[in-house]
Amino acid sequence: MPQNPHDIQHIGQAIKQLLKEYHLKPKFDEANVVASWERIVGKPVAKRTKRIYIRNKVLFIELDSPAMKSDLSFHKNHLLKTVEEEFGKGVLKEIVLM
Repeated sequence: MPQNPHDIQHIGQAIKQLLKEYHLKPKFDEANVVASWERIVGKPVAKRTKRIYIRNKVLFIELDSPAMKSDLSFHKNHLLKTVEEEFGKGVLKEIVLM
């Protein structure tokens, strides 16, 4: 129990501070993007996604449908903007479709 009542902080603030101090925030943000993929793009695209991962702030998406790949290529800028709005600037800098 803290000695001073002013030493108390929200659990969310404590986690953010911990992630920052241990330089884990970028990896945490990347894991959140991958985990949120279905919610971001919807079930139809998520079902056609064979593999998704992030390396050096580049999101790699492997799709099982050439038509879906073509369609998603037209929406890459919108997808980047959506990720930026939700997870903050600098989480991703590019999207590569495979």
